Amino acid sequence: MHTLIKFVAAALLLSISSFASANTCQLDINATDAMQFDKKELTLPAGCTEVTLNLHHTGTLPKSAMGHNWVLTETANMSAVANEGMAAGAANSYVKADDPRVLAHTDIIGGGESTSITFSTADLDPAKQYSFFCSFPGHWAIMQGQFVIAS
Repeated sequence: MHTLIKFVAAALLLSISSFASANTCQLDINATDAMQFDKKELTLPAGCTEVTLNLHHTGTLPKSAMGHNWVLTETANMSAVANEGMAAGAANSYVKADDPRVLAHTDIIGGGESTSITFSTADLDPAKQYSFFCSFPGHWAIMQGQFVIAS
């Protein structure tokens, strides 16, 4: 009996330490047919080493007419990444392939659809400014916000 208690206690401690070391955080954002995100700022809680971003398109229009994605870059790179993304086309979710300025991005989705991406935040510097935006042609100027890393 005593050995069983030790085993259960060890298993419990191991599961708690595994949970703590993963430290994946989750952020949710919605996009609409009115070409808007429902948030202008997303804050990554301190201590997150990885984030799962969930994008939900709450509208009804198809992705060919009102598609949305979520792209993360340093703020200084946002305009160039968005403009170059248009040339990448719909098949590439309007994101230039292997662009090192793109820190993370989702695929384009249409009304009623959702998508997620999980990415490491280990290389993000809290001293830098980051922005997220939709790279669907014509959307990025309106559909954008700040991605803040809490310290």
